[in-house]
Amino acid sequence: MTSIKQNINQITHQIENSIQKCGRNPDSVQLLAVSKTKPIELLEQAIEAGQRIFGENYVQEGIEKVQYFQKQHSTTSLEWHFIGPIQSNKTRPIAEHFDWVHSVERLKIAQRLNDQRPSELGELNVLIQVNTSSEESKSGTTAEEVMELAAAINKMPNLTLRGLMSIPANVSNYAEQLAAFKQLTSIQNQLRAQYPQIDTLSMGMSGDMDAAIEAGSTMVRIGTAIFGARDYKNKE
Repeated sequence: MTSIKQNINQITHQIENSIQKCGRNPDSVQLLAVSKTKPIELLEQAIEAGQRIFGENYVQEGIEKVQYFQKQHSTTSLEWHFIGPIQSNKTRPIAEHFDWVHSVERLKIAQRLNDQRPSELGELNVLIQVNTSSEESKSGTTAEEVMELAAAINKMPNLTLRGLMSIPANVSNYAEQLAAFKQLTSIQNQLRAQYPQIDTLSMGMSGDMDAAIEAGSTMVRIGTAIFGARDYKNKE
């Protein structure tokens, strides 16, 4: 049975290989460890292995982890990303505890995050989630609505628009994966022409990471390949 450290090293090596094949900058892709449903002990092992960026899908669970590590590991600088769907009544705790939010898809959610972000924490980094596959089961705004939502977010003083996120259709064909990711990259390029601070494309998971990196991903979200299978019992 492999350790968390071995898993992280293996994923990091895979990322490096994909970057090299594409001729990209060696430091152009970050590993976001998706730690939802995982116990504190496993996160501590990941931190010991050098991982510093974590993604959570469930508000209460994520906040408990943020608070634990702020108290127990106050000298370790960690970055917390909220990557799950956002309900209107959960925006305040998200705004108060996370550094990044990947799943902004509606103006109402963006406005609430802006209004509820404590000034002492600085601006909240946000990504617009885009439903590139137009699947009803997936969250995200449409490609046609991205520019309007981006313009609104860019005016909000407590938010910084950093880019886009997507969860494309689950397909095993590399060409189909690449085409879906390139669609998001195209939208990102349009945004960057207007908003120079945009620098993040959150796309790619264990099964499609190589295609995502070839298409331009700057942040891959890896969970099971690091921490093992998830237990969804008693989650929100």
